[in-house]
Amino acid sequence: MIEVLGKLLRGPVFLAGEIVECVVTFTNPLSASSTSASSETLAWASAQIHCQFHASESRVQLPANEEPRQDVQAENETVFIPNRGERGQCILSTPPKILFCDLRLDPGETKSYSYSESLPLAAPPSFRGQAVKYVYKLTIGCQRVNCPIQLLRVPFRVLLLPALQGFQPPQEDEVAPSNPFLDVEEGGKKDSRLLDSALEILMAVTSRRTLHQYNISNARGKVGTFFIFKTVYKIGEDVIGTFNFSEGEIPCLQYSVSLQTEESVQEEYRRSRSQPASISTHAQHHESCLHTARSNFSLPLPLSSCPGFTTNFISLKWRLRFEFVTSREPVEAPTVPENQSEIITWTGAGHIEVDTFSWDLPIKVLPTNPLLASYVSPVPCTHSICI
Repeated sequence: MIEVLGKLLRGPVFLAGEIVECVVTFTNPLSASSTSASSETLAWASAQIHCQFHASESRVQLPANEEPRQDVQAENETVFIPNRGERGQCILSTPPKILFCDLRLDPGETKSYSYSESLPLAAPPSFRGQAVKYVYKLTIGCQRVNCPIQLLRVPFRVLLLPALQGFQPPQEDEVAPSNPFLDVEEGGKKDSRLLDSALEILMAVTSRRTLHQYNISNARGKVGTFFIFKTVYKIGEDVIGTFNFSEGEIPCLQYSVSLQTEESVQEEYRRSRSQPASISTHAQHHESCLHTARSNFSLPLPLSSCPGFTTNFISLKWRLRFEFVTSREPVEAPTVPENQSEIITWTGAGHIEVDTFSWDLPIKVLPTNPLLASYVSPVPCTHSICI
C-alpha cells in the first residue's frame, strides 16, 4: 500500500492568472510485518488542472456541439483522464505534467514532488449557481504496473478580476539576463507581481468614497432619503447605508434591505425568452422605523460568495433590494401630557392602511486578497488516497 498526499502550499483560493503550487508526497507506511520484500512500486504519476462545467437542463439550452458527451476513452482505466466519472464537460485543462516514472519505495520511505501550473487569466471563476457550475480541481493520477489508474483530486477555488486580463510583467524584467536554473524563482516573482498588481487595483477601486444620495418616493409623496458612500466593494467588506426619514411626507412603518445576486442566463442559451433571473439572498436587515428620524444598516459580503462576473453562458450581478411599508394616512407621534402623574401604556394602532413598494440598487462586487479568502475557506488544503 502507498499513501498519496497532495497539499496546496498557499491555500485553496487563487486569482485567475496566478500559479497553483502543490506538493505531492508518496509514502510506503512502515508496519510491524514490513520486510525488505515489502517494497512498493509505482509505474508513473502525473498531474493536471481542469475546470468542470455543468449546466442545469431546466434553465440552460446548450447547442448540440456543446452538449456534454462521454469521452470515448472514459471506460479505459489505463488512460489518464482527470475528469473521468464527473458530470458536465471539461471546458479548461492544462497540459499534464509527469511527476515521475518507475518509483520504488521501501517500507517507511517517503518521496515528495513539486507541481506548479499557471491559471489562465481569462479562466471563469469558481461558481455554484442555480443555472451553471464551474468547479476547479487539481487531479493527480497514479498507476501500478498492470493495474487501473487511481485518481487523487484536490479541489480549489478561483476568483476572477477582469482588470487583470491585460496584465503584463514590467518590461525591464524581460530584458534582464535569464537563468535556466532559476525557473521556479522567476515564476514566483511573476506570480508575486500579479498578486501585487491585483491588490493595488482592488485598493484603488474600492477605497474611493463619494456620497451617493437617493430620494425615496412613492405615488403619494416623498418617504425619505437614502445615503451610501460607495457602490464598489470587495467580498469580505460590509455594505453600509443610512436613511433619513425626518423630511419625509409619507410615514414609513418599516423597511428591509437584502443583499442579493442575480444570475442571468445569456439570451442565446435560455430555455425561453421570458425566463426570469435566479435570485439568491446573502444577507438581510429588517427594521421598524415609525417616528424614527434616522436609521442605518450594515450587511456583510461573505468571503465565501462569488464576485460579479460574465461568461459566455451567464452573468452574475449584485444588488441591494429595498422594500418599504408606508402608511396611507398620517400617523401622529405620541405625546406625554404635562404634569402627568399616572403611568401611561402606549399601544400601536390595531389597523393601518398601508402601501408597499420596492427598489433595486445595483452594486459592484470584486474579489479580495486570495490569502484572506483562504483563511475562511471550508475547502481543506490537503487530500490523500491509498493505492
